[in-house]
Amino acid sequence: MALNIKNTTFSKNKQASSLIDGLGKIPPNALDLEKAVLGALMIEKGVIDQVADILHIESFYKDSHQKIYAAIVDLFKEGEPIDILTVIEQVRKNGDYDFIGGSEKASYYISQLTIQVNSAAHITTHARIIAEKAMKRELIAIASEIEKDAYEDTGDVFELLDKMQQNLFDISERSIKRNYSDIKNLMHKAIDALEEKRNQTDGLTGVPSGFTRLDRLTSGWQRSDLVIMAARPGMGKTSLVLSAARNAAVEFGQGVAIFSLEMASVQLVMRLISIEANIEGQKIKNGDLNDSEWQKLIEKTAKLSSAPIFIDDTPAISILELRSKCRRLKAQHDIQLIIIDYLQLMTGDGGKGGGNREQEIASISRSLKQLAKELEVP
Repeated sequence: MALNIKNTTFSKNKQASSLIDGLGKIPPNALDLEKAVLGALMIEKGVIDQVADILHIESFYKDSHQKIYAAIVDLFKEGEPIDILTVIEQVRKNGDYDFIGGSEKASYYISQLTIQVNSAAHITTHARIIAEKAMKRELIAIASEIEKDAYEDTGDVFELLDKMQQNLFDISERSIKRNYSDIKNLMHKAIDALEEKRNQTDGLTGVPSGFTRLDRLTSGWQRSDLVIMAARPGMGKTSLVLSAARNAAVEFGQGVAIFSLEMASVQLVMRLISIEANIEGQKIKNGDLNDSEWQKLIEKTAKLSSAPIFIDDTPAISILELRSKCRRLKAQHDIQLIIIDYLQLMTGDGGKGGGNREQEIASISRSLKQLAKELEVP
């Protein structure tokens, strides 16, 4: 059966269709289930509530099915009854008869949909299968677009990576439906969370900094928080965050990612060694160590060398590159804390200009907050 989706208004489905048709294959679809769902929506009252949050107009593969479902959604929004006659009339009002073969053929086709089903017993299961097929078509469309862009040398590779990751993230987010919960279930979850916190004698609910007074105020660095540490130059900001990173990784086994835009990675490690071995930084810098200090350094840094600390010293790193690296570190090493030293040395929008520096820093800060929320790490 030849399927024509050239007239669809949904570009992603068009891209996926042309890609697969070019390979002699038909895009993923479930036409029989699409017919069954549309028929069920017209023979049983109220079942639209069961699929409205699962199916979108573009979830349907066939043009005519998209138009019929669009008419059903319009009727649902207006609070009108949904049956064969009202759907046929709504399709006419929407001017979509031509997409279903004209007035007479459209009426016949819509009527036939109701004959193929007896009830709406499995409509939710059918709807989920249709939605999954639509997601596969979106993945094909994204792959096609990425392939096309990758062959062109005009674009920025980090923007391309970010675009791909964001598109995939958007698809996965749409597939996760947050259902409502009654107060009874929520109360159980709240009590369990309180009990867990009660059993934590140290009162820490986030990533520990290792500084008792600070942790008492914050209960640890909290998930999805963006924390800005500010002070005048030379006041010890880097030393403080390095100590916090060391404490979280060495004492509590939490994975930490450090992006150092000011100092080279080896310099940063030298400072960590100074903190860990409690040896003056200038001596570490000059290598002016006697035998006892050297022995102390070897003993004290053994734990540090096996700690889950990951350092990136890419200069003037862009927010796109940072986001990509953080996602990879989260997936591969389950990092629990991200440290950037320091914010003003970052670049936004892949290093391109646009607006003043103040606006760029504001944009970077917003992006970092979004990243913290996406990865659920401070």
